[in-house]
Amino acid sequence: MTRAQTADERPRRKYAPRLPPAERRDQVLDAAVEVTRRSGLHELNMEAVAAEAGVGKPVLYNVFRTRAELVAALLEREHRRAIEQVMAAMPTDLTALGPAAAYAGTVSSFVRVVVDNPTRWRLILTAPDQAPAEYQEHLRASRAAVLTRAEELARTGIALEPGLAGLDPVLLAHTMLSFAEMLGRLAVSDPVTYSGERLVTYAAALAAAITSGRPLA
Repeated sequence: MTRAQTADERPRRKYAPRLPPAERRDQVLDAAVEVTRRSGLHELNMEAVAAEAGVGKPVLYNVFRTRAELVAALLEREHRRAIEQVMAAMPTDLTALGPAAAYAGTVSSFVRVVVDNPTRWRLILTAPDQAPAEYQEHLRASRAAVLTRAEELARTGIALEPGLAGLDPVLLAHTMLSFAEMLGRLAVSDPVTYSGERLVTYAAALAAAITSGRPLA
């Protein structure tokens, strides 16, 4: 028999370095994003997140007491960052570029942030059924706010662009937003078939065709 290990010979337990609460929270949420990327939200669990973050479960439970708290915080953060990206992509002035170029630029910016942050946007554009009801309500409210801004831009675009004359601004706004959402879903669901470049090129061609009255090539 081997002799019992002395206290000095036993492997020392590794402890995660101390971090301020805000940094630890972000570290844990970043780890949750990575676990979600690999396995989906339905497979997100405390053990996997702790392992990904390189911390013990007691450290994790000190930040989020339950899986439900963790999921809610993850969805809230990614939703907030997504809305910031959308608002940053939307133009403030259509006169410089014109409606078609401005919309194409907006969609291009949107597709690129979706491609760069596929896990975040998968949670937004294909919200899982198990997402909390409060999160689903936040999504609806945010979409309504984006739609209101799109309606304002549609009215301005119709006034500036003869090719848009006679179009219903409300329906045009719904069309523009739904089209961008469709491109985003394609980008996160099948990025090999629907590359960012392919989607951006199509959006620009479609915007130009609508305003010019010319058929797509």
